[in-house]
Amino acid sequence: MNYAVIFAGGTGSRMNSKVLPKQFLKIYGKPVIIHTLEVFQNCDEVDEIIVVILEGWEEYLQSLIKQYRLSKVKKIVCGGETGQQSIYNGLKEIKEDGIVLIHDGVRPFITQELIKENINVAQRAKIAITCVKAKETLISVENNTIQDILKREVSYMARAPQTFDIALLKSAHQKAITDNNFSFVDSCAIVKYYFPNADFNIVECGSENIKITTQEDFYLAKAMFSLEEDEQLYGFKRGDEKK
Repeated sequence: MNYAVIFAGGTGSRMNSKVLPKQFLKIYGKPVIIHTLEVFQNCDEVDEIIVVILEGWEEYLQSLIKQYRLSKVKKIVCGGETGQQSIYNGLKEIKEDGIVLIHDGVRPFITQELIKENINVAQRAKIAITCVKAKETLISVENNTIQDILKREVSYMARAPQTFDIALLKSAHQKAITDNNFSFVDSCAIVKYYFPNADFNIVECGSENIKITTQEDFYLAKAMFSLEEDEQLYGFKRGDEKK
């Protein structure tokens, strides 16, 4: 079985939205999270979807799931105090072995092709991390001082989905709980910490696979959706930038 755990537990503080959390803001008449979920819904390789949502918004999301007929969404669960705990809340709903894709609800420019490639790599090698090549120089900074400059040819930025053998990812989370360590920023980090010798295979994506976090991201996403609507005129399609 191939599962998707979609994390949508953010409050949207950086978006400065005064009414709705960022995942429910509408772009072209449809909430951002619905744009995201529809891609997973329409991907044949995805069997079930679990959504981890901000507490208090479960019924609102359930009404959207019904409205847009997202039949693969089998569970809606509340998030925890941290992103790490929220993801584990979703993982606990999976009772079988298989593959799980961890994805951001506010990252709607995922493609079915990228999902399929993640699943294929994870089925073969247990771990697949979606990454995009860095376009600019990355530096390591401590105490406002540059400590290291990374070579651009080996520099990537981790994005999503991040895809794992379910038993492996659950084991990493359980080890972190035992250690009372809830500081990990994403699934890649927690698995790398507890299984440092595992092979972390990347699946490269294009720069269009953005996470809508700030107002600037929101307006960029609107422009990207507009281009998709006019792709016959502009020749733009998701994933073209990485070709």
